[in-house]
Amino acid sequence: MDAFFTPAHRGGSGDPLLLLHGFTDTWRTWELVLPALERRHDVLAVTLAGHAGGPPIAAGADPEAAVRDAIAAALDAAGWETAHVVGNSLGGYVALHVAALGRARSVVALAPAGGWAEGDESFRDTLAFFTNMHRLLRDAAPHAEAIVSTPEGRRRATLMTTERFEHLPAELLAHQLRGAAGCSAAAALVEHALARGWHVDAEAVACPLRIVWGTEDKLLKWPGAAARYRAQFPQAEWIELEGVGHCPQLDVPLETAELILGLTAG
Repeated sequence: MDAFFTPAHRGGSGDPLLLLHGFTDTWRTWELVLPALERRHDVLAVTLAGHAGGPPIAAGADPEAAVRDAIAAALDAAGWETAHVVGNSLGGYVALHVAALGRARSVVALAPAGGWAEGDESFRDTLAFFTNMHRLLRDAAPHAEAIVSTPEGRRRATLMTTERFEHLPAELLAHQLRGAAGCSAAAALVEHALARGWHVDAEAVACPLRIVWGTEDKLLKWPGAAARYRAQFPQAEWIELEGVGHCPQLDVPLETAELILGLTAG
């Protein structure tokens, strides 16, 4: 395993809280919200299967099923039958599946993937972006520290994920660049999405659900990328974050932590 990457982080005490990152990211995307969350919760932040530091996905396996199975295994290993679940992007989509299986006490989904309306083909542009990004980052990853050593470089590195970047540690951004380049399941997950789309058993999601979306999300653009979920989850509490990008946990970590704790405390 690459020394830069680890499979999970666990810390704090209290009710169990599972954190699921987005596509090509790692568990470290949650670092800025961990101190607040760990004061109230036993937090497990995992790296998804097929991502840098996460469990491998066997050749020929269904990659989406492998990601979901690894999360179930992580819950079992932690000794948790259920947990509060927070997910961003791909992690938000997986969090909805955890809820559909009855293993979520509550879900906070930050710009969950898979919410395009039936017939909306714009998802293809998003997947094409990730394919191109992954290819470019394989060449750029060895130079990650140099890229984020200047404000201009840090702005380029976060252009699609956050509106604010000045507070983000350069070391974390370099890690994320290397992690995205090292996501071994990137191509397989893109191919799976193109072939099969996204499907959630919405009727089986019975826990409290808060869906949060930044109005300046450049990857999953509001409100179009949320259209299916707005129809499927009328019971959800919807929160718009004005001027926030795709990763609220990075963009506005204090506000994001408050939004999470505001639901889990209920």
